Amino acid sequence: MQVILLQRVAKLGQMGEVVNVKDGYARNYLLPQGKALRANEANVKSFEAKKAQLELTNLEGRKEAEAVGAKLDGQTFVLIRSASEAGALYGSVTARDVADAATAGGFTVARGQVEMDKPIKDLGIHPVTVVLHPEVSVKVKLNVARSPEEAELQATGKSIRDAAAEADAQADFEISELFDDVGGAASDE
Repeated sequence: MQVILLQRVAKLGQMGEVVNVKDGYARNYLLPQGKALRANEANVKSFEAKKAQLELTNLEGRKEAEAVGAKLDGQTFVLIRSASEAGALYGSVTARDVADAATAGGFTVARGQVEMDKPIKDLGIHPVTVVLHPEVSVKVKLNVARSPEEAELQATGKSIRDAAAEADAQADFEISELFDDVGGAASDE
């Protein structure tokens, strides 16, 4: 099916281009989302009449997205989740969770604007892409931890596993010190 793109679509084309796409992609995604029109004579004439207005609207939307993107780029959002001792989450962090965290942080982000290859299933700091406009995308960091204290620890660059290993090593050292002291007291007698 041939369609006229009403906005830039990644890996497909720029606004105003007439492209061939599979029928299902056009019917189920491009047309309902308002990203394209069927490429027939009436729609081509209609698009040419509205082209200047669409370009102006696109430019305004892009400027707004760039302004918001400048503030949002590089932000870190903290999500508190329950997890196992090994650091595996009992659930997963999805695009909806990221959008909710950004909204709680004072930004307006919809679930559809968050791009994640797969859900986050372990503790740590994870990069996430937010697409504010077809031509504007920014990276944010998601700090997934079991408690605010762990989130602060991860923010400094230490992982939960490193902190647990240090705590175990400290406990082992204290135990060996205790036994050394007990052994020394027995030999004094």
